[in-house]
Amino acid sequence: MGLFSRDKPKIKIQTTKKDGFSGWLKCTHCNELIHTNQIEQNNNCCPKCDYHYRLPVDDRIKALVDADSFQPMFTEYQSIDSLNFVDTEPYTERIAVAKEKSGRDEAVIVGKCLIQGRPVAFGVMDFQFMGGSMGSVVGEKLTLLIEYATAHRLPLVIVSTSGGARMQESILSLMQMAKTSAALAKLHEAGLPYISILTNPTTGGVTASFASLGDIIIAEPNALICFAGPRVIEQTIGQQLPPGAQKSEFLLKHGMIDCIVRRPELKNKLAELLDFIAADIEPVPESPTETKKKSSKR
Repeated sequence: MGLFSRDKPKIKIQTTKKDGFSGWLKCTHCNELIHTNQIEQNNNCCPKCDYHYRLPVDDRIKALVDADSFQPMFTEYQSIDSLNFVDTEPYTERIAVAKEKSGRDEAVIVGKCLIQGRPVAFGVMDFQFMGGSMGSVVGEKLTLLIEYATAHRLPLVIVSTSGGARMQESILSLMQMAKTSAALAKLHEAGLPYISILTNPTTGGVTASFASLGDIIIAEPNALICFAGPRVIEQTIGQQLPPGAQKSEFLLKHGMIDCIVRRPELKNKLAELLDFIAADIEPVPESPTETKKKSSKR
């Protein structure tokens, strides 16, 4: 056999798919080569550096709540273009594109569920829908969820990921900050706990309202959590921010959040906290009228 003869490789190589993508990616954080299967099996986290990529809403619900226990609520609310807003394209077209891209009607899904057997009012934001921006419908659905939790004496858990208020709705969007905060004040007066989970990114009007009002605030590792982004602040004040100034670890060090929890451990942590802070809370069953209303909507 010649010195430069070509032998078949002894390592099995995955064949390339028709679109040219073999399934291998370079992690944007550690630059290591990883396969998409490894990421998917690891809750969308890099198996080498544990960088937490964004998690789709369905996967988030699956990871945090008991199987088949999540019941969506207030699904009838839809965004409308009250201001006839147009920037580079009409707001109505942006909504249509967001619906097609995300497969959802809005940037938040809310409902009730069980977390290790305990009834919980649960909401999760969807960054795929216009960057998880908070418009009138997002604020309304969250407020209705908070009011439902108050009326039925349920602990509240909201998972946030957002670029902030939805500029296409102007002042109507900003009003949702006050509305959700007022509803949370009533939840607090009723002695019911609210656990806020901050994921990457959580910014703008969401951070400045309900996301920061949790009795316990949990963040995922290395998540960007801020009101204005680093670039905007640096341009405004003319100075560089300290390294990692708006990341979870920095905020934990300075007392802005309570703990950082890795995604695979989050459900158990939630159950542990709920057992501790909501052990004496007895849920109030739905009245026959409420049950009848839900049946008629179906």
